[in-house]
Amino acid sequence: MTEEVKAIKIKADVFWCQHDKINEMSGKFQLNLCNLSDAAAAAFEQMGISVQIGEDKKADMGKYITCKSEKPIRVYDTDGDEITGQIGNGSKCKALVGSYDWTYKNKKGVSPSLRKLIITDLVEYAVGGDLDDDDIL
Repeated sequence: MTEEVKAIKIKADVFWCQHDKINEMSGKFQLNLCNLSDAAAAAFEQMGISVQIGEDKKADMGKYITCKSEKPIRVYDTDGDEITGQIGNGSKCKALVGSYDWTYKNKKGVSPSLRKLIITDLVEYAVGGDLDDDDIL
């Protein structure tokens, strides 16, 4: 059903990382690898993987791909320890990404296969800002 192809090593920024919980819209674990270099974007396109370009609210994501998995995505720090906490937008990473072919209901495509993800600069995830008395109207 799927055929693995060669993998490429990239540096990227991580956005919307849901490595440990299922995304409500896709029903899978997922994250975006963003601000891809022109060389990385071209390599993905050559593999048949569609590279998106962030616009409007996603403008700070630059060129990016979305990696999805039916299983939780294992994420490591530079010491090789697994990161189990939340990962904030803009965290820096190194990733090894391959691809696989798929067929579903008369449709065919190629999707990225995230083989390894190492966070090199973790941005703490923050739900919202603190409210100071000066902020209250």
